[in-house]
Amino acid sequence: MIHSAAKFVNWIMKKIFFIKTFVIYLFLISGGQAVQSNYFEEGIKLYLEKKFDKSKILFERDIVFNPKNEKSYLYLAKIFNENNNDEELEINLNNVLLLNPQNDEAIYMLTLLKIKQSDYNQAKELIDRFILVCKTFCSKKNEIQQKLKKLTPENAKVNN
Repeated sequence: MIHSAAKFVNWIMKKIFFIKTFVIYLFLISGGQAVQSNYFEEGIKLYLEKKFDKSKILFERDIVFNPKNEKSYLYLAKIFNENNNDEELEINLNNVLLLNPQNDEAIYMLTLLKIKQSDYNQAKELIDRFILVCKTFCSKKNEIQQKLKKLTPENAKVNN
């Protein structure tokens, strides 16, 4: 009888240890989630204050914890746009579009970049795509069409 009671107590102690470990694990995971969201939120605050270098670091940290956060990639693209770093701008915009092919802001920004690079064919494709998916940036449709029009080979002779 005493032996079976000791086995029972030992079994209960193992269960309590498992439950404690599980609770601590959940606490650590939830604490990690709070840190992750803080990186993005703090990055936004710094970005709005035009502290681009500091906000860039926070968006990059957010991506480490949440590689599918298209918003962090989009803000990184905005930072690289401000710093005139077209290569990194394009990389981050492509990452946004890999995660969300219908992100109209990323399509709009990539279209402007392709127009800047005089890539007529890619810009035309992006404008067509933009027209299909635009939600928040639809007012920019005429702007990019006018910029593309200036880029077309027929208009290039007239403008020169």
